[in-house]
Amino acid sequence: MKTVSPHGSENWLTTKMTSLVDWGVNWGRANSLWPMPFGTACCAIEFMATAASRFDLARFGMERMSFSPRQADVLICAGRLPFKLAPVIRRIYDQMPQPKWVISMGACASSGGIFDNYAMVQGIDTVVPVDVYVPGCPPRPEGLLYGIGLLQKKIKGETFRDAAIREEHPLDRRGLSMAPERIDELSEPFGNSVHQTRSA
Repeated sequence: MKTVSPHGSENWLTTKMTSLVDWGVNWGRANSLWPMPFGTACCAIEFMATAASRFDLARFGMERMSFSPRQADVLICAGRLPFKLAPVIRRIYDQMPQPKWVISMGACASSGGIFDNYAMVQGIDTVVPVDVYVPGCPPRPEGLLYGIGLLQKKIKGETFRDAAIREEHPLDRRGLSMAPERIDELSEPFGNSVHQTRSA
């Protein structure tokens, strides 16, 4: 004889237990993020201000800065990214254990900003997958805190049953995370003057 719950579904208890596990795991992850700061310019100063006593990242469980990528789970790219540093940030991202997330802090990291030239990567999403973009030049600490809140909201909406969100994003044989045609398609509306991957 089947037992039917008052809610009308036979698998109500299983679903509820799974969602409770999701809630508990995501609550723990969202409130104990260990940032790996990758500061290359003025945005890094704003990140330091955010971590200082006035804005206090410790409220989010982020007071432990991880300068070792193997002990971090959120990469914060604060500032412009030269092509010379693109392999470095990719190596750092690859060394971080799953689950991991990326925050692109500032206009330069997100789209190249005012540096529309041959030396700058026009958006770090061509090198590493980005979860949250924080706009501004440079963004105020409040902007970064808002971005961290958005990342926490995203984490709390994940489920451990979805294997797709834990897939690694390997580079292809050319060392690119996206095809050059796709990068050109993404960068075209911003008027970038260089072929992003220098493969032309």
